[in-house]
Amino acid sequence: MELKLTDLDISEGFERLVLAEDASSGLRALICVHSTVLGPAAGGCRMWDYADDAEAIADVTRLARGMTYKNAMAGLGLGGGKSVIIGDARRDKTPAMMRAFGRAVDALKGMYYTAEDVGISPEDMAHAAAETRYAVGLSGASGDPSPWTAEGVFRCLRIGAAHVFGSDDLTGRRVLVQGLGHVGLSLAQKLHEAGAELIVTDIHAAALEEAKTRLGAEICAPDAVFEQRMDIFAPCALGGVLDEHSSAKLQARLVCGAANNQLTSPGIAEALRTRGITYLPDYVVNAGGIISVASEIHRTGDRWRRERLDGIAERVAEMLARASAEDRSTELIADEMVERMLREASAA
Repeated sequence: MELKLTDLDISEGFERLVLAEDASSGLRALICVHSTVLGPAAGGCRMWDYADDAEAIADVTRLARGMTYKNAMAGLGLGGGKSVIIGDARRDKTPAMMRAFGRAVDALKGMYYTAEDVGISPEDMAHAAAETRYAVGLSGASGDPSPWTAEGVFRCLRIGAAHVFGSDDLTGRRVLVQGLGHVGLSLAQKLHEAGAELIVTDIHAAALEEAKTRLGAEICAPDAVFEQRMDIFAPCALGGVLDEHSSAKLQARLVCGAANNQLTSPGIAEALRTRGITYLPDYVVNAGGIISVASEIHRTGDRWRRERLDGIAERVAEMLARASAEDRSTELIADEMVERMLREASAA
């Protein structure tokens, strides 16, 4: 059976949702394009063992919308999209599957650029790139975007710390890093070098042991995160970690991390604000990875990437100043900034 693409019904405000299936390789993937108003959609490919199609669709659509906002705020000249491959990346993934995924991306004819995300490596993306020129984040080009994501989060975290604590000096600050993948571990390294006291949690024992041995981190169980005393919470695993229950228990004063879609609903940002907790919107602070990928799409270099990292930091400072002056959440301020960009682009 050859690759089969099926357009699925999609919510208003989205442009396209495609189911890609290839029986010979076992591929079953979803590609969602939220917006191409600012340019072709760009966003990573995630591989995850979803419980069912509904869960996968909910994730890919939420992530695609987030990419529109992230790319707009970072000033990349790109729209927002995302893809997910349904399956266990440790067990099911093969080069043939990734090549089939590449053919699915290619069938969209440049409407969507893909790159690596959770469960997908630059090597995996190289297999996809054998079938399409719209696969980026490749070794020898922009490469693994995770160090750039970690650098952007770290810069924004220091700006947030200066706003909340009066200084960006992290010496002695208790920072809990939830998730020690490529980005989380890189961020933990930067925090350690800045003098922070690290608390870490992850579902993989080897990652925890590395952080304990190399960075002197304190380990906490995944289900004990919100029992911990901390100054800063850095969610770097999957999304939806802050809901009504967990946000009410959180003991940090600043939230700044790399995970996408950290809040289960927009109201959580306001709930945090009323408790005196400053939340830095994830789609703003974690844009370093897509900045790196965008440099490959636009064929620019390190200077372009660093200028846009500086731009993210400036926007965070602007958000914080406006949120304080207007007594509103940073999430509302950030969304308004993006929506104005989209309106102006649409009108033009």
